[in-house]
Amino acid sequence: MKILISGGAGYIGSHTLRQFLNTPHELCVLDNLSKGSKIALEDLRSLGDFAFFQQDLSDFRAVKALFAREKFDAVVHFAASIEVFESVQNPLKYYQNNTANTTNLIEACLENDVNRFIFSSTAATYGEPQSPVVSEESPLLPINPYGRSKLMSEEVLRDASRAVPEFKHCILRYFNVAGACMDFKLGQRYPKATLLIKVAAECAAGKRDKLYIFGDDYDTKDGTCVRDFIHVDDISSAHLAALSYLEDGQSTVFNVGYGHGFSVKEVIAAMKRVSGVDFAVELAPRRAGDPSVLIADARKIREKTSWRPKFDDLELICKSAYAWEKQC
Repeated sequence: MKILISGGAGYIGSHTLRQFLNTPHELCVLDNLSKGSKIALEDLRSLGDFAFFQQDLSDFRAVKALFAREKFDAVVHFAASIEVFESVQNPLKYYQNNTANTTNLIEACLENDVNRFIFSSTAATYGEPQSPVVSEESPLLPINPYGRSKLMSEEVLRDASRAVPEFKHCILRYFNVAGACMDFKLGQRYPKATLLIKVAAECAAGKRDKLYIFGDDYDTKDGTCVRDFIHVDDISSAHLAALSYLEDGQSTVFNVGYGHGFSVKEVIAAMKRVSGVDFAVELAPRRAGDPSVLIADARKIREKTSWRPKFDDLELICKSAYAWEKQC
């Protein structure tokens, strides 16, 4: 197939591109490089060939012209704004970039007979769940504009597939992605990153002065938020499994996580162990939009696809993130 990876220069997008380069598919990357890394793309060219289009999804006319010209068979869609706290401060950015741009990308697919769509969604669609472990059937009650913008895009996908049955989609709801590639020089280059393990690795590598814990009065075992942390290579491989699933399967949604969680304090302790660095940690007020616990019930993706995670180990995830920060 000829596959377009939107946001393919970003953190998860570039790791997924790296895995797709091991397949016989013809690959194209679309990215405006606002957050993505041109260096990552240049490094990945040593593994295989792909086309690169530096373009913004908000330029709908150009996107539709690209689709008409290139004749894609499938889209793997990563390009999005992803910071929860920023979404509370600037919600319109998220509805425009995440929902409006995705809607127009789907329209371009329907107009050009692109009938396979893999969508990068989020556990933020569940909001503050009543149960700490959420399945794909759990209520969708996002508590921040980031989660709502992604849920709106999910609904657009579902309605598009109802209207055009041959257009099949797979929604992947990520939990907390972390770490760096296990077999290639590739990691997270996201500027001013806010993801916990990335920030902890930067602190351990001497790139930041301190790490902030945003609230220690949550209803959890140690008062800090609990998350299901999943290695980026395991998230990336889920996209290959999802595309393979759509060959015969129907449109669906999969949680992608490990099914167990760690608190912020446990992650900090793990990073300090693997790095041997006792970096500074400071308590700060809660951030708006942060639920206390989010853990995946990810049995469905294991039952319905070939996906099998390989790196379910917090210290291994921290070690890969720290090694990346020391050498990048």
